[in-house]
Amino acid sequence: MEDFRMSSNAVSWLSVHIVWETKYLYHLLRGDVQVRCRDLLVQICNSENVKILKGVVSKDHVHVHIEYPPSISISNLVKRLKGEHP
Repeated sequence: MEDFRMSSNAVSWLSVHIVWETKYLYHLLRGDVQVRCRDLLVQICNSENVKILKGVVSKDHVHVHIEYPPSISISNLVKRLKGEHP
């Protein structure tokens, strides 16, 4: 049961696969931009107590499989990951 999140009165395991792409699928996520994007995603997930199970920053899209606590709204988390402030 180490994969589950436990609190005083609940046990949960919430997982989601998020994919988003650049506008018109332009190849913008290369080189330093790709590295910075990856670093920002890791930093945001660490600050929100979100565990990245798997993730890839490709040249025109991002795949992230995450596990998150029930206290976080997934829509607000996606806004944070994409750089939009909720």
